[in-house]
Amino acid sequence: MTQSMEKVRRGPAIRLHQDDNVVIAYREIAPKTEIPGEGVTTNTPVPAGYKIATRAISKGEPIRKYNVTIGFAAKDIRPGSMLHSHNIEFREFDRDPRHATEYQPVIPVPEEDRAVFQGILRPDGRVGTRNYVGILSSVNCSATVVRRIADFFTPERLAEYPNIDGVVAFTHGLGCGMEMSGEPMDLLRRTIGGFATHANLAAAVLIGLGCERNQIPALMKQNGLTEGPKLLNLVMQEMGGTRKTIEAGIAAVQEMLPEANRVVRQPVPASHLKVGLQCGGSDGFSSITANPALGHAVSILARHGGTGILSETPEIYGVEHTLTRRARSVEVGEKLLQRIRWWKDEYSPGRDVQINGVVSPGNQMGGLANIFEKSLGSSMKGGTGPLMDVYRYAEPVTASGLVFMDTPGYDPVSATGQIAGGANLICFTTGRGSMFGAKPVPSIKIATNTPMYRRLTEDMDVNAGVILDGEATLEETGELIFRKMLETASGTRTKSEELGLGDNEFVPWSIGIMS
Repeated sequence: MTQSMEKVRRGPAIRLHQDDNVVIAYREIAPKTEIPGEGVTTNTPVPAGYKIATRAISKGEPIRKYNVTIGFAAKDIRPGSMLHSHNIEFREFDRDPRHATEYQPVIPVPEEDRAVFQGILRPDGRVGTRNYVGILSSVNCSATVVRRIADFFTPERLAEYPNIDGVVAFTHGLGCGMEMSGEPMDLLRRTIGGFATHANLAAAVLIGLGCERNQIPALMKQNGLTEGPKLLNLVMQEMGGTRKTIEAGIAAVQEMLPEANRVVRQPVPASHLKVGLQCGGSDGFSSITANPALGHAVSILARHGGTGILSETPEIYGVEHTLTRRARSVEVGEKLLQRIRWWKDEYSPGRDVQINGVVSPGNQMGGLANIFEKSLGSSMKGGTGPLMDVYRYAEPVTASGLVFMDTPGYDPVSATGQIAGGANLICFTTGRGSMFGAKPVPSIKIATNTPMYRRLTEDMDVNAGVILDGEATLEETGELIFRKMLETASGTRTKSEELGLGDNEFVPWSIGIMS
């Protein structure tokens, strides 16, 4: 599942591994097109990013891409045929986890040679990449108040505070009508707590209604928080209602702004970077360009002491054994399998969701036949280094190097968990063109192919399609992404920030029963 330093050879199709029985169409290919070096001629039209059989494949035989099984032939397949969900069968097969058998420790860059960025050093030693004031709701009932407070602080009203990136609302649809105790409530509380104390927030105001099940005192206690000048609580029923709470919230933020504005960026080691890894709107090129290039950047970051947070549990399913084998211990590998077993045995049995086979229409149109094929590319975002730990959703991430956090594949929910866990930067690959931001954290968008990058240049920060075009190697593009991480963490705004995205992507994972 790795590529060499050589640039991708241009041509109608790309071979990824010598033992594969498919190649990938580099561009749209007409019928009766000879595929050089493969000894086959296409017998159907093949869209860009789709697979072509390079030999006869018998019914039931594994389909192999990067020498990894991504499904099985649903019928006898002729050489030169296009392969997709119509002739690839999704079914379970044994995958030996071989926990920690391929573990190799990261070789760190010497301390004196480690990369630095211009970060915001907080009093507790954590480092921010942005400087916001956050307004958070404990329950959906206070969402309107939270948004009204944040909306008051327009760019014009914040003009005298140039070091503040904004006042941002974090609202959601949970907090009441749910279980009073147990994992659903614990998850919501640790998510809100992780945002309220995030390194990218100079201060926060937490607002509740008063009668909700997610009581603010219990939320504070679970997260070990105490009220103070940088973390205030307001309860609408105690404040006198909607209008008075809005007024009190605005006044509270106005008192916070002068201190929040006093921050000064300073050089800090790249070890303070925690990068949430996301992919959405994937295509057949995701596993060839953007995802492995991002993985190379994460491997560089790990050598500099930083952290890459791989997530989206349904989107590593089928290739999880490639992670468990690189785990630093049997216990870490087993923690990953425990999360997958929970998904398969408790959370999603019989449901028409990704982990049970079917990927989204956009993924299918991009050339991905099933979840095994998508997972093959998705997992590459983590690079090739060791898996150091596994976390539940929104748990604080403390390990360095590559870690995994259990989240859904749905990007806003997944990124919300990563940010609550401490991610201060998001890197997001896309083949179809996902539009995404995630305040209070900047998001770097990485395109898998040049046509999409050119079509959506206003939304994309990096074009990994140059790998496919033969203009740069995977390693060169990975190094570019690593430099982009440092530049963005130092304050350079991303395309999504310029467009104002990120106000609606705070979406805590709802896993419980509503009543």
